[in-house]
Amino acid sequence: MRICTKCVMPSTKPDLHFNEDGVCDACQSQEDKNNSIDWSSRKKDFLELIKKYKTNSDYDCVIGVSGGKDSTYQVLKVLELGLNPLCVCFEPTIPTEIGKKNLDNLNNLGVDLIHIKRNPIVYKKLAREAFIRTGDNEWQHHIGLFTTTPKFAVNFNIPLIIWGESPQIEYGGPASSKKRNMLDRQWLEEFGGLLGNRISDMIGVDGLTKKDLSLYTYASDEDIHRVGVTGLFLGYYFKWDLREVVEKSIAHGFSVQDRPVETTYENFENLDCYSNHVHDYLKYVKYGFGRATDNACLDIRLGYISREEGVRLVTKYDGIPPRKAINEYLKYTGFTQKEFDKIVNSYTNKRIFKRDENGEFLRDIDSSLIRKEEYIVR
Repeated sequence: MRICTKCVMPSTKPDLHFNEDGVCDACQSQEDKNNSIDWSSRKKDFLELIKKYKTNSDYDCVIGVSGGKDSTYQVLKVLELGLNPLCVCFEPTIPTEIGKKNLDNLNNLGVDLIHIKRNPIVYKKLAREAFIRTGDNEWQHHIGLFTTTPKFAVNFNIPLIIWGESPQIEYGGPASSKKRNMLDRQWLEEFGGLLGNRISDMIGVDGLTKKDLSLYTYASDEDIHRVGVTGLFLGYYFKWDLREVVEKSIAHGFSVQDRPVETTYENFENLDCYSNHVHDYLKYVKYGFGRATDNACLDIRLGYISREEGVRLVTKYDGIPPRKAINEYLKYTGFTQKEFDKIVNSYTNKRIFKRDENGEFLRDIDSSLIRKEEYIVR
């Protein structure tokens, strides 16, 4: 396993690439953002681009929101730019109280907000099957996020969708080198985390029909072209800095916890849903890195901590099972602990983690998996 020589992201991250100096493409992208991109020119491009979307209709753009730090920042930014957005929230899997509070706060910034209360029976069937089939407990939520927003853009005849940062540009992947500024159906299918499983593959699961799954189906090409829907990444036009995003959001009423969340050293990540922390843990067992690695890499690239500090934080926080979140997830899905463990073990990376003579994974006193020597982050 290779570890980036600048940050602490391992080569086990899908689609991550390194240059001849061992630097990952996310760090290279950050170098471009720091030294090569004319952000004032990008801002002018954006302001020029949105002129044609400012209409006499009710809304200038659509924003998919959760109430988290990023969507709070997105709303603040578009309001500053003089746009009137329609905000759409696709209900989280297992909503938290602080998440509900932050969504209300976003609403109170001065926007219209549509909160989609998805069919709970259909959603739970998708959640259970997706976990078994892909090892991703949030698969159904990802697809819901990325399909409902374009549907509302079509239904309200609003051509412009404003997304936040591009995950590929911020965290690394093929799109970072392609300089993709747009989220469309192709981006969703390539980079949206569907893991090769399409919503059409779920027809027939526990009696689910095509009509049951209409909410999770991307708007037709005909409708997209008729309305002229374009989904732009705000982070392509304005330099995205995690710390600045958090500070500005807090300054406008966004609430954080008084302690770190279960999967990292930060207190502002994934506050809207317990299931997100389970998702972070599943990423760790598959690829050997979790939310603490993501946070540390961003902090290193942005110059807030050293690589040495990043290694220490990753070693301390990554990999410990998020007990509260797992308990909430078991209550929600109806899986037993034994069923959950069996599914998790089936996706756990045998190359990274140690096993005993019976093939069982070895765990530390805190229940975290024990890594093989050659896979320890240094």
